[in-house]
Amino acid sequence: MKEDLAAVARTPLGGSGISVRPVGLGLMGMSQFYGAADPDASVTTIRDAIDLGVELFDTSDYYGASSATPGRPVAGFGHNEELLGRALRGRRAKAVVATKFSARPTPEGRSFFDGRPEYVKAACEASLRRLGTDRIDLYYYHRLDPAVPVEDTVGAMAELVADGKVRAIGLSEVSAEILRRAHAVHPVAALQSEYSLWERGVEAEVLPECRRLGITLVPYSPLGRGMLTGAFRLGAEFDSDDFRSTLPKFQGENFEQNLRLVEELERYAEGIGATAGQVALAWLLARHHDIVPIPGSKRQAYVRANLAAASVRLSADDVARLDALFDPARVKGGRYGALNVRASDTGK
Repeated sequence: MKEDLAAVARTPLGGSGISVRPVGLGLMGMSQFYGAADPDASVTTIRDAIDLGVELFDTSDYYGASSATPGRPVAGFGHNEELLGRALRGRRAKAVVATKFSARPTPEGRSFFDGRPEYVKAACEASLRRLGTDRIDLYYYHRLDPAVPVEDTVGAMAELVADGKVRAIGLSEVSAEILRRAHAVHPVAALQSEYSLWERGVEAEVLPECRRLGITLVPYSPLGRGMLTGAFRLGAEFDSDDFRSTLPKFQGENFEQNLRLVEELERYAEGIGATAGQVALAWLLARHHDIVPIPGSKRQAYVRANLAAASVRLSADDVARLDALFDPARVKGGRYGALNVRASDTGK
């Protein structure tokens, strides 16, 4: 059964008072990691997404600062925020803007993470300028700085809230312990982590802690970096500037095994009148009313298809069947490869 997105129940972002429709849009691929993108086309896609009912738009000051291949040209630090700012001219009131700070590029094409309180404030000011707005709705600490206690960083973020420059704060890719420590300083509205049918690491400790604390989970790569849409077939190759060319799940025998799982997903989806990608998103939405996935897309048609997932209804038996199909033991390959030893150095 399909229904208008406007009729779908809204999801609160923690206790922030902000609520959004249950499928957002991740913008990273418009600036880096997944091959070339046309800035004008990206702006059009964002504006079309607003017209279709998308409210949560996810960016970062870092998106555009690095390439999947060392030495390749990059769009530049802040590029993605500038794209979003351009797209939101005259439309700002219709969007919930989420951006991030802490990841900073080095001249060698790597990155480091800066959680110093003085940097938090400087980064926020720069993001506000690029976005062309006077407030950030959801401000994420992108990756932890190991040299700075999380309490100090979150304390600086809390001051931004008090100053009216940020409405709510979030963290990305942290443990349950770090989440508790941060939340004790200032309420955390959202945690952004990778979560999908084929990447379920948050289920053991992090997701239960989010629910205990009343924090909304915002899964990135909810479509398995495109794999769960059924877009790839045996023999698929990825260009050197495509981040997936470095990932174990997309290589060799791992890719073949994972493709078989996706083919089963496609058959299941066809049987209920949906696409594989819609079922993958519907599985996330069926977990609990505290999850807002942010699938990335450069094209309006894909945005529209992703939004339709909000009205795909899965029964408890459907969810259990999908859980079993993508049991972590059946999914082959880790999250990151030898070129990306640290998750925090990679694409998200």
